[in-house]
Amino acid sequence: GDTRGQLLGLEAWQWMLGICVVPAAVYFALASTIPESPRFLIAADRLDEARAVLADIEGRDSDTEARIAEIRGLIDSDHRPRFRDLLGGRFGLLPIVWVGIGLSVFQQLVGINVIFYYSSILWQSVGIDQSNSLLISFIGSVINILGTVIAILLVDRIGRKPLALIGSAGMAVALGACAWAFSSATGSGDDVTLPDLQGTVALIAANAFVLFFALSWGVVVWVMLGEMFPNRIRAAALSVAASAQWIANWAITVSFPALSRWSLSATYLAYAVFAALSILFVARFMKETKGVRLEDMG
Repeated sequence: GDTRGQLLGLEAWQWMLGICVVPAAVYFALASTIPESPRFLIAADRLDEARAVLADIEGRDSDTEARIAEIRGLIDSDHRPRFRDLLGGRFGLLPIVWVGIGLSVFQQLVGINVIFYYSSILWQSVGIDQSNSLLISFIGSVINILGTVIAILLVDRIGRKPLALIGSAGMAVALGACAWAFSSATGSGDDVTLPDLQGTVALIAANAFVLFFALSWGVVVWVMLGEMFPNRIRAAALSVAASAQWIANWAITVSFPALSRWSLSATYLAYAVFAALSILFVARFMKETKGVRLEDMG
């Protein structure tokens, strides 16, 4: 289908680019207020600034001198990260590295980027006209931002693991509802429609899926990857996990067009199964990192 069209007098692509200015400006303003990390300040021998940051993070009553000595000792023992540092355990890599890879891969296997990459084309393929499909895509982007804000507010309140479990359960239900709705599609090619009830369910479920992803896995995975690895392997392990994430992203993205032509309902059902499996993965293998210092990860 054609993804060009106008909304309030502007081409859809102009809205897509223009709306990015708002979060970029907010990000720039907020990022400029973030202090340097104590680890960097200590490595740069800027100890007064490090003391001030540690006092803000850990409280004025904390023993900042002991923390500075601890961090300096870890910095002095650091070495350039190497892939061989990740080796060990039953399946080649250290167990914690496999957990990071699993989190990264599950984040993509639920099909989130199908919504972001193909949303307007997807809705046109089930009978929603071009201008409305672009509006639906725009609404989905707003919901994604809203969900991310919710995640930021909750991730340190209820913890990473509970938030991931909530998101997985919500995504599994929403994707299952999408699979049910698309099973009623009639027609073929560009002439595909959904009955009114199923169309409404699909629209609500797709947006619920985006919301549950954004308030959980969209944020939690990146927080976990930054916190879960021991200092000595953090950089190397994070690079491996991020690489696995992009490979999974590529696989889901390139496979969706062929899978959707075969059966859109079955495709969404497969994503729902992955979301359900992610519940088991998180419950079994993911350890909470809320309140645990980076230096204490082992």
